[in-house]
Amino acid sequence: MQRSTHRVDTGTGHVVVIGGGIAGLAAAHRLIGAGLRVTLLEATDRLGGKLMTGEIAGTQVDLGAESMLARRPEAVDLARAVGLGDRLQPPATATASVWTRGDLRPMPKGHVMGVPGDPAVLSGVISPEGLARIAQERDLTPTAVGDDVAVGAYVADRLGREVVDRLVEPLLGGVYAGDAYRISMRAAVPQLFEVVQEGGSLLDGVQRIQQQAAARQQTGPVFQGIDGGIGTLPGAVADAVRAGGGEILTATPVLGLTRTADGWDVRTDTRVIAADGIVLAAPAWSASTLLAAESPAASAELAGVEYASMALVTLAFRRSDVAVTGALDGRSGFLVPPVDGRTIKASTFSTHKWQWVADAAPDLFILRTSVGRYGEEDHLHREDTELVDVSLRDLADAIGLGAKPVDTEVTRWIGGLPQYPVGHLTRVARIRDEVAKLPGLRVCGAVYDGVGIPACIAGAHRAADEIVADITGGTAGEILATGTLVQGTRSEAGQ
Repeated sequence: MQRSTHRVDTGTGHVVVIGGGIAGLAAAHRLIGAGLRVTLLEATDRLGGKLMTGEIAGTQVDLGAESMLARRPEAVDLARAVGLGDRLQPPATATASVWTRGDLRPMPKGHVMGVPGDPAVLSGVISPEGLARIAQERDLTPTAVGDDVAVGAYVADRLGREVVDRLVEPLLGGVYAGDAYRISMRAAVPQLFEVVQEGGSLLDGVQRIQQQAAARQQTGPVFQGIDGGIGTLPGAVADAVRAGGGEILTATPVLGLTRTADGWDVRTDTRVIAADGIVLAAPAWSASTLLAAESPAASAELAGVEYASMALVTLAFRRSDVAVTGALDGRSGFLVPPVDGRTIKASTFSTHKWQWVADAAPDLFILRTSVGRYGEEDHLHREDTELVDVSLRDLADAIGLGAKPVDTEVTRWIGGLPQYPVGHLTRVARIRDEVAKLPGLRVCGAVYDGVGIPACIAGAHRAADEIVADITGGTAGEILATGTLVQGTRSEAGQ
């Protein structure tokens, strides 16, 4: 039976946020802080998107993203703003390895996403022949990059495929679950793209990046976690939104958007909500569907965004069954180059990496593996028990772990990570240009400005600020700074 709908008019100053991942929640939090009324609609029955906690052997752990970049302020600032400041925690150890050519090898230092300034730092990971190839780079003719270039293709051209296959690929794969030979340098490693645009030696360009970083003298941890898991952040933000008067509805998919004479109508299966503004913080495929009628061009661009799927296999062992050998001692985990033909692409030793995990489960050793890359997702169709078994086989080969887990948890992130191929930022610019033709609507999320948590939050703040400007004539930043809501009706652009 078709459910009837009714139109709810909440008056001026009302924004509907579509999507309850961290971007949507951050946008809602920003809008509430600017004094607007907010309704957040999430299609699924939970908030947080790829940030999620769960239990293994009675211990709460992250089953999605587990850390956030601390050298950018947005995520750390949001955590503090919603009362989690005293629970921020850097990794207890960040000593990672690369499992390649049959051995665990220390992760090289002194590189930019696997690209070295000095070939010597890659000794052990790269063969002598590969190091000799890198050493020839300064003698090569400069490589033109145009408006964009694939990271893997450019680096292989300058330094040889081995440095890409054994270091750049697993590092980029850990962020995007993608293919280094397709991933846009301009989007994924912008500081590297800036120096290669200048031409000349890639090695010299990386050295300049390193010198600039040293001159900034950044201190403090590169990454931060949260005691109890990064997955606790969405709930804390949601609580703050509700405390500010915002409404959050889960299991409420949006079925359509219609531009009206004085704003927008947002249609769900039970009602039509009148809004002065919309922040669309949904995945590309959902945003494409919702924009099809009002912006066919933006919809078509969003429909072309591809995603990678992956699975996380979390394993808990009795600590007494896990011998702390040289392969485990002091390490936070390891990456696995695809070229080595293994199933897992990485493993994180959660008990070593996060003190809060070790404290919460002193008798357990908890780790997790990740499976699945762009274009290599057949593994995800296996049963959970099969994914556990292949993870255990690879762990036995990598670190000699032969113990039987006391508990396991497999978390599948289908369509979890948008891909950033060459030209991605140009696509994003076209999307934003088309969306800008729709007054009172903005987009944000991992599709646009980066897949990391701080990047998603920054994009959400940008979208919220622009909506506030449309509705009130001020920006959220100005309002938050002064504590004063700029009262008014819709801006002329929004009428």
